[in-house]
Amino acid sequence: MAHLVAAFLGVFIGLFPIVNPLGMAPIFLRLTTGSTESVRAALARRVAIGGLALMVASLFVGSHILAFFGLTVGAVQVAGGLVVMAAGWRLLQQGDDSKEREQQSRVPDDVMLTRAFFPLTMPLTVGPGTISVAITLGAKSAGSGHLVVEIVGALLGTVAVAGSIYLSYRFAHRLLSVLGEAGLDVFLRLSAFILFCLGVQIVWNGYGALTALTLG
Repeated sequence: MAHLVAAFLGVFIGLFPIVNPLGMAPIFLRLTTGSTESVRAALARRVAIGGLALMVASLFVGSHILAFFGLTVGAVQVAGGLVVMAAGWRLLQQGDDSKEREQQSRVPDDVMLTRAFFPLTMPLTVGPGTISVAITLGAKSAGSGHLVVEIVGALLGTVAVAGSIYLSYRFAHRLLSVLGEAGLDVFLRLSAFILFCLGVQIVWNGYGALTALTLG
């Protein structure tokens, strides 16, 4: 039982701060502007399921996939970090004038639902930082003497993270409605800036990993 709890906490604590579903909630709201509650609920469910699939795949077969394509975690971090930086910069540059928002064309529901995986799931929710950490955690679990227990605990940890994604996105409007329009816009700007900084940090980490690999 102790190994099960340790495996669960190791995965949950390792992934939850990086996924940061509460911090991503205002960005989810901005990217789904004009969508109905039913569409947002469907998107939250799809993002949670897609994020779960990505985290599980990264945990158990991520290192093998990278090896098959001859890639390194550093390369994934650099490429994914650039995508995250671009998304954060784009959100920062969006106008905050209410009239401008009203003039924005509403995205049809069927088109919005196609965006569930990209960009909402990958890279905004489960990005290169999460994937690289999941691959590292999976490598540690593979060397454990309690493999089955480690697998069950890791699965439960990823399910818990995916559940937090669903709850944060599904009820994002209610969670952030207390801030008001002005407060929500400030929170969105801060979240977008943090997202941009996160992309820079991921690129830097990837560059450091590639440099160490080259020098080594």
